[in-house]
This record gives sequence, C-alpha cells and structure tokens, in this order.
Amino acid sequence: MKENLRLNVSLLRRRVPNLTSAAKTVGLRPATVSNLCTGKISVGRAEVKTIVTLANLANCTMDELIIQGGKLTMIETGIKPLDLFAPIVQGGTNGFVARAQVGQFVVLAEMTKVLKEKGYQSILLTPDKTYPGLSDLEGFVDAKCNSIDEAFAEVSLIEDKDRILLYVDRSYIVSGELYELRERFEGESYPEITTVLFDPTGEAVDEEDPFGPLDTLCYFDIDLSTRGVYPAIHPVQSTSILLEDDALDSSHTTIHKKAKKLLRRYKEIRVLMNTIGKDKIPEADLDLFHIGERLEAYLSQPFYVAEEFTKIKGQTVGIQQTIQDIQQILQGQYNHLEPKELTYKGKLI
Repeated sequence: MKENLRLNVSLLRRRVPNLTSAAKTVGLRPATVSNLCTGKISVGRAEVKTIVTLANLANCTMDELIIQGGKLTMIETGIKPLDLFAPIVQGGTNGFVARAQVGQFVVLAEMTKVLKEKGYQSILLTPDKTYPGLSDLEGFVDAKCNSIDEAFAEVSLIEDKDRILLYVDRSYIVSGELYELRERFEGESYPEITTVLFDPTGEAVDEEDPFGPLDTLCYFDIDLSTRGVYPAIHPVQSTSILLEDDALDSSHTTIHKKAKKLLRRYKEIRVLMNTIGKDKIPEADLDLFHIGERLEAYLSQPFYVAEEFTKIKGQTVGIQQTIQDIQQILQGQYNHLEPKELTYKGKLI
C-alpha cells in the first residue's frame, strides 16, 4: 500500500549531510525535500524523478531509500499544542524554529522536566556562549556539553539510549559536526537518538530549510507571543511525520486536521476584523471566530517551570484528554464561556 511507504530519512541524513545544498544543485526544491521527509508530501504522491534523484544523491537503491511498514512512536509530553500539532518522534530529529524571546526554551525546559519523570535523560550540546533565554533550559538538563566529544561521552554513559533527549545547537549542523557525531553513534551500533535541534540566534526563522530533513517541525508564532498566549506554538506551520504516517490514533489525526483548519480560518478572520471592522464580517465567520478564540485560549497552558513567575500551578494534559476537550470546543459546548475563562487552565472539567 502506498500509504505505508516513507522515506528512510535516517539514511538520507547519513549519506547527504548538506541535503539542502545538494538538493539545489540537482534541481530539487529544498521545501519539497523537507516536506517529503516530514511526510507532508507522501511518497506515493511524489514525482518519480524526485525520488530517483534523492536515491542518486544518497548513493543508494530505491529499496533502501523507501521503507515500508514499521510505525513511528510519539513521545507524549503533556504539552497540549506540542502533542497536537508537532508531536515529538521517538528516535527522530525534531526541529524547533523561533525568533528570540518567544518562549521556545521554556517549552523545552518544561518538556525536559516532564519527561525526566518518565525516565528520560537530557544532554545539551551548545557552544560556550551566552544566548538570551538559553538559561531557561540549562537548569533542567542532566548534562551540558560544548563539543561533540563531550556529547558522545555523555551518550555512551547512559544505558537506556532510547530514553535520551539530545538538544543540539544549530551551529553544529552548519559546521557538519552533528553528522560526524551521528556517524560515531552508528559505528557503536547505538539506536537512533531522539534529537531536538534549536537555533538560539533566531535566524533560522528566515531560512527555507534551516535544519535539513526533519521528522517534526515545531514552529513558534510571534503573534501569539506578542499577545501573551503561551506556549506560542504555531498551529498551522508546525508539522510532524507522525501526523501523516498513520502512526497515531485516528482521533488524534482527525482532531488535528479540524483544529488546524479552524485556527487557520480564525487567523484570517482576525486580520479582516482589524482591517474592515467586525460589523462587516459575515455571521458564519463570526461564529468560527468565537470558537477559534476559545480554542486558542484552551491551547495556552500553565507550566511547572514557570510557576515562580506566573503564580499559576503547572499542569500536564494527556493527548487523549486534549483531543476530547478540543472536540467539545469545536462542537460549541464552551461558547457560553469567555476566552479568558479557558486561558491557562490545563484540561477542561
């Protein structure tokens, strides 16, 4: 079945470290390659010449490049918008793209704290430099490294390598050192390490494919941030291969699509209201806007790591609870409440 086919992204990463540049030189659009890697474009819908070109770049056969079956696994973080719109892939490469000071490191810190209670250990690989906001994460990781030798040593010490979170500064991708580190892992026959890529400079936002092929892209929304809605995870631009690979419950993918569609339209109506005024908006669009307001408010969340500043007790929300709550919001069951009554509340009661 074509639906069960996907690219062997791990092989692509090993064989073609600078995939973005390499794709351009042979006439492939980096965005197309990225979308194939995340599953946004399924292998079954891709042009044959694109797949053949990728196989040639990786110096592999089509059978090696295209793999069938085998479900990917989601790491549930209890962070509502992250689990819904950009679920983390176990053993995958997950990229976080954000401007500076929009809360990405707070999200990573919260994820680290929550997953530590599930037995995960975290390693931060970053140059010995000071970046705004990075300290929000540094206090929660188990080890901080400034070189790939140090990172390799730390990974080697951890027995359960399936429960490692390796946070990597983008500078190690640009230098090619991350690929060298992965080759060393492969040489030791380590399983795929769950990797989270981030850019502390905020410059990755302006690039088409800043991290190369990803399994999950978590994109941050500066509009949400400026309006004080956190975590400011963009519901439309964020994506994950898990949402396209039939790896999740059908309820998850169904609600994800409905919520994404509604929030996309909600954002458009917001712009129209600010431009032409509320009175000129059709009644049907106003109804969508009011539901969108409540859904956006619900997707905010109080974090444990921010309790000192927010004075609100942190909460995690399981994905099934999130799905159930969103279903009710979409059905209009909370239209009687003001959006502020759904803000920073965790799960609905």
